[in-house]
Amino acid sequence: MRVLVTDAGRGSAISIIRSLGRRGAHVVAADSNRRSPGFFSRYVAARVVHPSTRNDPTRAVEGILDATRRHEIDVVVPVGEDFVMLLSQARGRFTDRAKLALPEPEALAAARDKQATVDLARRLGIPVPRTALVAAAAEAVRQAPSLGWPIVLKPQVSRALRRDGRVDAFGVTYALDSTALSRQMEWYEGRCPVLLQEYNRGEGHGIGLLMAHGRPLLAFQHRRLREVPITGGPSSFRESVSLDPTLYEYSTRLLGALDWTGPAMVEFKLTDDGPKLMEVNGRIWGSLPLTVKSGLDLPSRMVDLFLADGAAGAAPPTTTYTVGVRSRDLNLELVWIAEVLSPKRKYPFLETPRRRQALRVALRLLDPRDGFDVFDLSDLRPGLVEIANIAASIPQRTAERARRDEPQT
Repeated sequence: MRVLVTDAGRGSAISIIRSLGRRGAHVVAADSNRRSPGFFSRYVAARVVHPSTRNDPTRAVEGILDATRRHEIDVVVPVGEDFVMLLSQARGRFTDRAKLALPEPEALAAARDKQATVDLARRLGIPVPRTALVAAAAEAVRQAPSLGWPIVLKPQVSRALRRDGRVDAFGVTYALDSTALSRQMEWYEGRCPVLLQEYNRGEGHGIGLLMAHGRPLLAFQHRRLREVPITGGPSSFRESVSLDPTLYEYSTRLLGALDWTGPAMVEFKLTDDGPKLMEVNGRIWGSLPLTVKSGLDLPSRMVDLFLADGAAGAAPPTTTYTVGVRSRDLNLELVWIAEVLSPKRKYPFLETPRRRQALRVALRLLDPRDGFDVFDLSDLRPGLVEIANIAASIPQRTAERARRDEPQT
């Protein structure tokens, strides 16, 4: 079995590399960074360096296509959002031998379109935040009062190809009033429609699933203990928890309606009014290392599924794993600490952690009981390279944060 894994610097990609390598697979790691931590894993048989997906997506795809031919790849596993979008668009260029670990185009398009996800959830009776889709600042200002302040601005897609061929990345932001909303919407006009949503407080939970034509094969749940940014985003520290029957049923109902094949993370907020669907992450999730450490070898089962063209047996889904396991993304944890220690508070409506909490987190960074996504004594070099890369980036990060924190005159 010969597998190519993209975005080899991510903890999720390294988890896939290790899982498949321990199984005896021939693993080819791909990344645009020559110092990608995944390149240094003992389980990597070959390395592919390609141009950046953000700056030169066409040549990045060409690099993956060339690698699949040279290394006679059986399965390509796109890990990051950029490659999920780009390789899905290039499906027709892959040979019958090299299978893409991606859902069908229609299902992926529906999951990437956050308005389509909201509409489908409503039809299926799955609770979602109150939402309005807008394309212009004036329209947003008219719609916002019915949703309340603060308001969430969620781009309809997180990635989009620009006219110049580059990839635009869009993130979630917030507005406290119509002035701030209008200013932020002006940036999106002509680039991407935006979902305005009511702001919901609550703890974030993710249901990770492996599906075969809408049927669950494996399920896992985690709760987010810390997120970056603190307004909401990828988890820097998370914990495995028991599978909640209601969230599991909502998730399988949603992905079942899409006839989904492959991995996906369905994200919820547990609010005072009950769970609310936040989005569907239609790819390998960032906290995959926690899933594997909790006893679910999703990477191996995923590759087997795509090698079999989505065919799976009739066995009941695997939902048993170890609860209470924790894992951290070291890089994001440092960003979280810096953000909490910063004197600047971008969103005063948020309950920001106290600075002493950030200091306690810093003191526990090396506590092995909390676990790491990348650092692993059985495969030491990726963790050491990750630490070296983080250390090398500190001066630039410090300068950028200082500029952001300067008082505006």
